[in-house]
Amino acid sequence: MKKTPLLNVALSRLIASLGHGDMVVIGDAGLPVPPGVELIDLALTHGVPDFVSTLKVVLSEMQVESHALAKEIFDKQPTALSTLDELNDEGSLGRRDLLSHEQFKVLSRQARAIVRTGECQPYCNIVLVSGVTF
Repeated sequence: MKKTPLLNVALSRLIASLGHGDMVVIGDAGLPVPPGVELIDLALTHGVPDFVSTLKVVLSEMQVESHALAKEIFDKQPTALSTLDELNDEGSLGRRDLLSHEQFKVLSRQARAIVRTGECQPYCNIVLVSGVTF
């Protein structure tokens, strides 16, 4: 059995297959999934699993070079924003890029996969760009 926190087979497989510059989106329950982009659907019910828990588990295995958020998250101020700021300040998320929500959805078309959570707070979506460990 794995020793790391991530137990989901599809998500573990995805992270193990990433190359430098590949993108993974972690999204709330309402984020649309573009045709042709793999969906790893973790959503069970409202809030389960939540965005922050999912992000932290992904970060336990994924090397992140940069991330993108929709600017609108700063207008709505969901509770997840404070955790995003903490993770950003400690360097776990690399460089931060801000886009409009529409630009975010266009960028998500290039993702290797979208991970859908049960999060129901507005704009709790992030694009993680894979880095390298060397």
